Amino acid sequence: MSQTATVRWGILGTARIAARVAAAIHAAEGAELVLVGSRDAERAAAWAAEHDVPRSCGSYAEVLDDPDIDAVYIPLPPSMHREWTLRAAELGRHVLCEKPLAVSSSEAEEMAVGCREHGVQLMDGVMWLHHPRATDMRRILDSDSLGELRRVTSAFTFSWDPFPQDDLRLHRELGGGALLDLGWYCVGATLWAFEEMPVRVWGTARWRNDVDLNFSGQMWFEGQRAASFDCGFDTVIRKWMEVAGTRGTLACSDFTRPQNADRPAFRINAADGTYRKEISLPPVQEVCMIEAFCKQIRTEELNEHWPRRAVQTQRVCEALDQSARLGEPVELG
Repeated sequence: MSQTATVRWGILGTARIAARVAAAIHAAEGAELVLVGSRDAERAAAWAAEHDVPRSCGSYAEVLDDPDIDAVYIPLPPSMHREWTLRAAELGRHVLCEKPLAVSSSEAEEMAVGCREHGVQLMDGVMWLHHPRATDMRRILDSDSLGELRRVTSAFTFSWDPFPQDDLRLHRELGGGALLDLGWYCVGATLWAFEEMPVRVWGTARWRNDVDLNFSGQMWFEGQRAASFDCGFDTVIRKWMEVAGTRGTLACSDFTRPQNADRPAFRINAADGTYRKEISLPPVQEVCMIEAFCKQIRTEELNEHWPRRAVQTQRVCEALDQSARLGEPVELG
């Protein structure tokens, strides 16, 4: 594929998040949304009309079989990610898969291996990492301005009232639970900050029908480093992260999505109590993600970091879930 070629997209399913990604594909440079598929042909046609998609079809398989498709976005329930990612890979379609990548680390690893063997790119749909603000924060963490990094603390919560019993996030067999839905961001942010896997984790949760409604986790790393987080469906919206070092901290009050899209900000706090606020460039993070994915496809080389990061996040979440169920820490080998 040439460096100026347009990447043609298909979407498998009409989940709520798909509307946001469809808009991003329309807005992204070098991307074109051409087809959406659903198990209900009428629903697919109505969704396509609403979101300016030229064509629709009545099955996911038809999207993958279409010769005009270069890449697919999969917003299906996590329990369906493995099947449709592997089917897409076998047909040479690059895969942007919604998070969590899978329901288990073994499935996530199988997806990564399958995509690699078929020469297609795999990436999970964590959008904030592709925004210029993440690049700006990474530059601070890589400098010595914070001293030696010691701790990451984060939270991602929102409050459901009443609880919608039919929501897939409240069904464990579909890959539900606060840890995989919200904690995925906190765990991922920690791995991003430390650029290393923890050696031991501990978790605790409040359960309802075998689903974690809220979850708190602790992670220990080599080099006197630690991290903690909480996530849940029963607390006011919070989506913050802090990385603390020996000389200062980096704090972001809305790391998963800028509250003010025109002025995405974070704050650097010094040991003497002074601080400065950093303002990053304001592109839409969904568009940044689509453009980054398309750019990678056009290189005709695989970015191994993206699937490796997703698999590592899945491994840590799985160990945290195991710890909460056992009531004791879990070691990661």
